[in-house]
Amino acid sequence: MTSTFKPATDAQVLDAVKWAVADKQTLEIVGNASKRGFGRPVEADQRLDMSGLAEIVDYQPSELYITAKAGTPLAAIDAALAAQNQQLMFEPPDYGPLLGGAAGQGTVGGLIACNLAGSRRIKAGAARDHLLGFHAVSGRGEVFKSGGQVVKNVTGFDLSKLMTGSYGTLAVITEATLKVLPAADKVRTVLIHWPQNGVYDHGGVQAMTEALGSVNEVSGAAHLPAHVAARSAVDYVSGSGSAVTALRVEGPGPSVAYRVAALHDMLSKFGKIEELHSQNSKRLWKEISDVEYFADNQERALWRISVPPVEGARVALHILEGRPGEVFYDWGGGLVWLSVEPADKASQAQVRRCVGDVGGHATLVRGSAELRASVAVFEPLDAVLSGVTERIKDGFDPGRLLNPGRMYEGV
Repeated sequence: MTSTFKPATDAQVLDAVKWAVADKQTLEIVGNASKRGFGRPVEADQRLDMSGLAEIVDYQPSELYITAKAGTPLAAIDAALAAQNQQLMFEPPDYGPLLGGAAGQGTVGGLIACNLAGSRRIKAGAARDHLLGFHAVSGRGEVFKSGGQVVKNVTGFDLSKLMTGSYGTLAVITEATLKVLPAADKVRTVLIHWPQNGVYDHGGVQAMTEALGSVNEVSGAAHLPAHVAARSAVDYVSGSGSAVTALRVEGPGPSVAYRVAALHDMLSKFGKIEELHSQNSKRLWKEISDVEYFADNQERALWRISVPPVEGARVALHILEGRPGEVFYDWGGGLVWLSVEPADKASQAQVRRCVGDVGGHATLVRGSAELRASVAVFEPLDAVLSGVTERIKDGFDPGRLLNPGRMYEGV
């Protein structure tokens, strides 16, 4: 029977891992378990619940960093930053409802483990680009740390980059320091309404490409086919009855006004233009980043596909040819969210073929435990990358004790 250990201190985390090493017990690492369904199912002997380590250890607004324990809710981080008019620039998404859970349950540790980022990824990067340092316990039962509390910190190997996106398979992170930045004074979104309603929607891709290639510093570029736009909580989007391309501009008020006007002049050739102000803009980009449009139909599998932006719509068209499904695009067309029926292993063969043809990669974000155990959830590794992965794992967790099989079978 699986037991759950819930340490309240770093020392207790170390003791738990040392015990697991000595007794050869595998551990499933969780916080609030909001992303437990993201990745392959973990079959571990015991569970290590990190939600007891929930504390903002140090926050220095003037130095632009915040340090928190791994189990600290992101909601607490957001509240502390908002009080100082600051934010995490990479816009961490909340996938709780998308994965069948509650909203607001994400933690700092889960954010780093999955290397998440929202729509501002095209401008600000992902979580790994904002992790200044961390403390952790390796699968050897050894404490180590990397980085510090300043932006320029060179201490050898950049282990922060390695830990983010490792899904808890290398070490148990106990504390992390993240870079923060001032929130924008103004947020505006330019909307383009399209008469057509197709998967391809070439006009939307062209408009996003032109906007992102301009000098107007667009911080979000997404395209919603009409059936997806109709689910928006923003009336200007859902009530349009059309496909919608959204382009976000942020910054000081006069600069935002100037850039919005420039985008209006540049893009009016494509169709009807409208503008969203702050609250509606924030609501729209949260639902895009959180993929709220696909949260209701939990029976469908969900692919997160990353491809060159100009290829996104074509890839979706080829995958969905003759198959039921839905799609929308973020990151200027480079991030494709594809909802499909779970039959035929969620169209895995077609997804891998089409994505591979353009040099992209795909991750199965949502699916039943049986489905996630039977398909390659993450991009399959070639012989070279498989060897590198094994050597890294040998260095941090030679006994394969931490989140075994979460990313790849046997690893």
